[in-house]
Amino acid sequence: MLTAAQKDFYAENGYLLVEDAVSPDQLARMQEITNRLIDASRQVTTSDEVYDLDTGHGPETPRLTRIKVPHKQDPYFWEVLRDSRMTEVLTDLLGPATTLLTSKLNTKAPGGGRAVEWHQDWAFYPHTNDDLLAFGLMLEDVTPDNGPLMVIPGTHRGPVLSHMANGVFAGAIDPDDPLFQPERAVTLTGRAGSMTVHHVRVLHGSAPNLSDRARKILFYEVASADAWPLLGAGSYFHGLGQRKFWEDLQERTITGAPCLTPRIEQVPIRMPLPPAPDTGSIFKTQDSAGARSAFTRA
Repeated sequence: MLTAAQKDFYAENGYLLVEDAVSPDQLARMQEITNRLIDASRQVTTSDEVYDLDTGHGPETPRLTRIKVPHKQDPYFWEVLRDSRMTEVLTDLLGPATTLLTSKLNTKAPGGGRAVEWHQDWAFYPHTNDDLLAFGLMLEDVTPDNGPLMVIPGTHRGPVLSHMANGVFAGAIDPDDPLFQPERAVTLTGRAGSMTVHHVRVLHGSAPNLSDRARKILFYEVASADAWPLLGAGSYFHGLGQRKFWEDLQERTITGAPCLTPRIEQVPIRMPLPPAPDTGSIFKTQDSAGARSAFTRA
């Protein structure tokens, strides 16, 4: 699906914007499922295994930061990842064998929905090599005022910045880090059905949603099958044990088959330890560690 020019652009800059990543029918069905899940959150009063609630959430005005692991809440989200134009982009960039790390549906609420502070995904889950990426499928139009994803081109080819604050892993960089150059940021907007792609090491974040519309983006975090996770990262599968890990790995295989010969590359790594007091989500990690915000500075 991707042209040679698009692949070269991704290799150089660490991100892409791909239009029409799913069919109109696939998009419509995912929108319907998402709206149903949001509606079901009206009676939820505290964050749980399905929902992360935002300030002001209630029966009349459901406000969420995230629907957790949506591919487990409805299997259609898994089906589309395995059989759509997204699948073609995936194999173009990572090869014929790929594994899902996790999924999340960020439903940034209107009128001030939460920012995601600047970070590199790689800081959360380092692997034996860095052939990992994230897809961000836009389920509604994303505009400059509703908290779109922002990336800093080329940072996937640089160092892993410190994501520590107050002696713990904060899941966010220090806004005063001399290597942080927000003036170089690119804002990724698009119409529903478009998809962002960003490399696991590219520096990215998103501002609060200042519009009157929720910003609904479905994220999939994906690895080449020969990239194996390092012990000490925050991924749930480290606690499964050998047999359950193997079963889980097979369930997370998107294309091809699991690889039992990990590829080890010389890549920069910082382990995300010690953990923040609350690691339930990136929002809770950043909050509980006392991460400084790059979006509220004077």
